[in-house]
Amino acid sequence: MKIVVVGGTGLIGSKLVALLAAQGHEAVAASPGTGVNTLTGDGLAEVLVGAEVVVDVSNSPSFEAAAVLEFFETSTLNLLAAESVAGVGHHVALSVVGTQRLPESGYFRAKIAQEQLIEASSIPYSLVHATQFFEFLGGILDAATQDGTVRLAHVLIQPMAADDVAAALRDVVLGAPRQGRVDVAGPEQFRLDDLGRHVLAARGDARTVVTDPAAPYFGAVLAEDSLVPTGEAVLATERLDDWLAR
Repeated sequence: MKIVVVGGTGLIGSKLVALLAAQGHEAVAASPGTGVNTLTGDGLAEVLVGAEVVVDVSNSPSFEAAAVLEFFETSTLNLLAAESVAGVGHHVALSVVGTQRLPESGYFRAKIAQEQLIEASSIPYSLVHATQFFEFLGGILDAATQDGTVRLAHVLIQPMAADDVAAALRDVVLGAPRQGRVDVAGPEQFRLDDLGRHVLAARGDARTVVTDPAAPYFGAVLAEDSLVPTGEAVLATERLDDWLAR
């Protein structure tokens, strides 16, 4: 199949393109760097010619509430319109486990808006909700740092490796449209504050983690299960310590 991966030069997208190509598919990375801009629509019609599946793993360059909402609404509307003209038969989008439970966050409000546009479209779709990537844990810690102290809530988190996210996406891409959501998560659950201490220690980072129930997570206060699947989920295989070791 010809499969267009929007955001195909990024962390997850590049891994997905490689996995699909290894199985003999024509996997095309679409990004501003390859001449495809979903915000302006430039290059969309051309790259979608002959495409059977489109995978959107793109992300906003800004997490500011208004900017991220504009990114996901504009890019998703442009993409779906171009897919409709091109006759694409399956739209797959990567999102985040717990998105619907975190509307206080501007970022997650924007992801909710993106998903609603996909669900309202006539194009068959699958939504893949992944937990936080191991590769993103440093960003979580940095965002929670104030004056050298990392403030994190004592809530559940079930992170996973980017390689496993890409593999889960591949499996969904090569299957029939779900017309719904599939959750994917890591093999282990941690407490967010304890995880922060563990990762900092593994990296030789001297910052101190303080447990704070009111600590915001990208603008939202977390409940016990905000970041983990609450129902059935596909579990990844790579464990955090194995990932840290390599």
